[in-house]
Amino acid sequence: MYPKLKPESQMMTYGYKPSLSEGAIKCPIFQTSTFVFATAEEGKAFFELAYGHRDQQDGEEMGLIYSRINNPDLEILENRLALWDDAAACAVFESGMAAITTVLLEFLKPGDYVLISSPLYGGTDHFIKKVLPKFGINAISFTVGQSKESILAQIDALGVSDKIALVYAETPANPTNDLIDIAMCKDLAEHYSSPNKSVYVAIDNTYMGPLWQHPLAHGADLVLYSATKYIGGHSDVIAGACLGNEALMARVRAMRTFLGNMASPNTAWLLLRSLETLKLRMDAQALNAEHVAAFLNTHPKVEKVYYLGNITAKNTRVYAIKQKQCISNGAMISFDIKGGENEAFRFLNALQLIKLAVSLGSTESLAEHPATMTHVDVEPALKQQLSISEKMVRLSVGVEHYTDIITDIAQALENI
Repeated sequence: MYPKLKPESQMMTYGYKPSLSEGAIKCPIFQTSTFVFATAEEGKAFFELAYGHRDQQDGEEMGLIYSRINNPDLEILENRLALWDDAAACAVFESGMAAITTVLLEFLKPGDYVLISSPLYGGTDHFIKKVLPKFGINAISFTVGQSKESILAQIDALGVSDKIALVYAETPANPTNDLIDIAMCKDLAEHYSSPNKSVYVAIDNTYMGPLWQHPLAHGADLVLYSATKYIGGHSDVIAGACLGNEALMARVRAMRTFLGNMASPNTAWLLLRSLETLKLRMDAQALNAEHVAAFLNTHPKVEKVYYLGNITAKNTRVYAIKQKQCISNGAMISFDIKGGENEAFRFLNALQLIKLAVSLGSTESLAEHPATMTHVDVEPALKQQLSISEKMVRLSVGVEHYTDIITDIAQALENI
């Protein structure tokens, strides 16, 4: 029996049959809105599956209907992306926020509360705290390091235990690299579940990409990505993804159909291209980040470095979480420059190789100022509590040679 291939070996061929596309070795872009049915009976069968009117029979494949529902590029991409997280199903969206908002709207209803970790990406934080309340949905935050017992007591004191409907966490957190225990999130979800109501766990895994952490293996029900980041990895496509079991993903895909925020064939094709080099790129970025963090750790103008590789105290809870969940230290580094906004801006303005821009996970190294850029909309008191200060710089390490990245950082620090 031929051994099972590793995901990186399947990224070139999995789910694609060249014979169906004139022998093309790569999947073409299926730039079409509509697909022709062979018979009326076939069209009926496809729609019954698409709208969940019946279960899929053994050996039956979901047929193509309309590119808002399914498209060959999208289906092949979703099948390949599911391999990394060993997920049963995947849905790809036209942006990371589209994936996040679709999940929140599907699993929350007026009167519900979502239990969220803090900090969250600024866009997610804004949607949960400023948009969802318009629909009668509110949030309760728990902080890094807070125990399960403390969270339960906090919710009991608020008197809303019966209204918790979803646990949503981001780990490692953006931009602090703080870790949240996914298994604890699952315990909380199970505590608030009942025979009549299941509370699910959704984890934003963008910071670790599909390689360095697998939330589904630690109890998460859904894993979310801004596929713009490591999955896309070339700063040329906006996309998002959600993965989980078949039942939950059927709900996510149905909501996607009616919101109309599925990825286009062009987006799917670009992501298929990127998946072929995903492991090579991420391995290089993680190795580069080790060298960059080591340099920053000893620089006299750097006050503190937020990097998973710096979590080394073996008798701590955070170290135990890292050892359990994280396969790598990743390629995201934040650091506090001695001083404040003025010093941070002088550093950022002096960079030459590293680009001053938001986003992360691409081939080029990027630097930004979270407090005034990606997290500008987070409440000032919360930013202070979370150490997202004016002196913090966030760095996404790319695939350039690490000595060149370090040289650029060194010369920029000299401007302070």
